[in-house]
Amino acid sequence: MTEPLLDHLVYAGPDIDALVASFTEQAGVAPVLGGRHVGRGTRNYLTGLGGNAYLELIGPDDPRAPKPATFGIDRLTGPKLAAWVVRPADIEHTVAQARKLGYDPGDIGPLSRRTPEGTLLEWRLTPNRGDRFGGLAPALIDWLDAPHPTTNDLPVLPLVSLRGTHPDPDAVRGALDALDVELDLTEGTPALEAVLDTPNGRITLR
Repeated sequence: MTEPLLDHLVYAGPDIDALVASFTEQAGVAPVLGGRHVGRGTRNYLTGLGGNAYLELIGPDDPRAPKPATFGIDRLTGPKLAAWVVRPADIEHTVAQARKLGYDPGDIGPLSRRTPEGTLLEWRLTPNRGDRFGGLAPALIDWLDAPHPTTNDLPVLPLVSLRGTHPDPDAVRGALDALDVELDLTEGTPALEAVLDTPNGRITLR
């Protein structure tokens, strides 16, 4: 079975409008409104990363409501590259195999998003394990019959590199091996880092 492919990166913030404005100024490209996550209290904006991968900017849909816990948004004081998500060929097989190898990616659950046009997109996802390895172990996604976000007309900011730091890189590699994915890792404070190529030059998201 082929190894899971990078599906998307998650760039989260406590204020989605401020996050989008700051990113647009930094990158020189405005992300496209993706929609609202049903029952989650979040809204997202998207840019392509090249190929079938994209960047998701996500934050609270309503600034007056309590901040959602999704991707640790309720604990953020500023933008953070909070997670990465991979797309396996068979999500059930990947979860079962990872558990046999000693890493539990969590149960597969349903999620959905309402597009600006009113279309409901539904998919399946394992939970973001931000509590495990600082988000360096990816979530798994299965888009079911929903069209992939990269099939929309997204602006593309090519992904130059994706790497992580952690005080115990070998522990993280154990989880990554169980999921059959790779990530460039070095020792340091837990963090995920992506470099994008933009009209304003290369930018780094952490």
